[in-house]
Amino acid sequence: MKIGFIGLGNMGAPMAANLIAAGHALTGFDVAGVTVPGAAQAGSAGEAASGAEVVITMLPNGAILRSVAEEILPAMAPGAVMLDCSTVDVESARAVAEQAQAAGLGALDAPVSGGIGGAAAGTLTFMVGGSEEAFATAKPLFDIMGQKAVHCGPSGNGQAAKICNNMILGVTMIATCEAFALADKLGLSREAMFDVVSTSSGYSWSMNAYCPAPGVGPQSPADNGYKPGFAAELMLKDLGLSQQAAEAADADTPMGARALELYRAFVESEDGRGRDFSAMLPRFEARGRG
Repeated sequence: MKIGFIGLGNMGAPMAANLIAAGHALTGFDVAGVTVPGAAQAGSAGEAASGAEVVITMLPNGAILRSVAEEILPAMAPGAVMLDCSTVDVESARAVAEQAQAAGLGALDAPVSGGIGGAAAGTLTFMVGGSEEAFATAKPLFDIMGQKAVHCGPSGNGQAAKICNNMILGVTMIATCEAFALADKLGLSREAMFDVVSTSSGYSWSMNAYCPAPGVGPQSPADNGYKPGFAAELMLKDLGLSQQAAEAADADTPMGARALELYRAFVESEDGRGRDFSAMLPRFEARGRG
């Protein structure tokens, strides 16, 4: 398949590399000039999209996605599919999909879960919104870049699934870190805390797979000085998107809103920027009730 790939950052570059390794012809473009071995290098996003059967984008936010879409959609051949793997607001995803459909193109919003490690290993999970036809076109590429692709319904539903998932993740990580800090103050060892909770009703992905306490449970960023991983500022972004969507949908999400406040303080006023989102544990360790 002939593929255009726009946005070759920490996630995009390994995703593109896996597609090239599988034998696909890929033309890449990144505003920072990043290249991927084996990819043809385009001088613009429009050039990367020209003649491609599928154009994959991995971009920082909805405003940039809209701007890139304005450039690439006119360059794409009718019937081609725009596959956006960015995490953006639902409104931007749906607006770009409408533009694509009006131009006779397929469109999918397919944000990912699995982080940089999953991108490199080809074990990402894709949450996909868009038509069945476009999903079928992109399915072979999902199979290379990831371990699972879930078709969540029409355009925008991929983003909806991602932000709902990450709202749960942000809330459960805060609760897990709070509980470890409380256990410390009550004289309960972290190993005992993990052994009980990981096999009891408090278990969660934040505890069992990504434990924020170093030296406890499987290897996680906590065992590497809280080097991301999934950076706290990315969690802040996703929680912001969840609350933007909640406001638009008139949904009551008090835990999500409080998690947003805590991560905003952690990133903007404390020492959270550049650290893994599980570094909330040393934050709570150092704080008292007041």
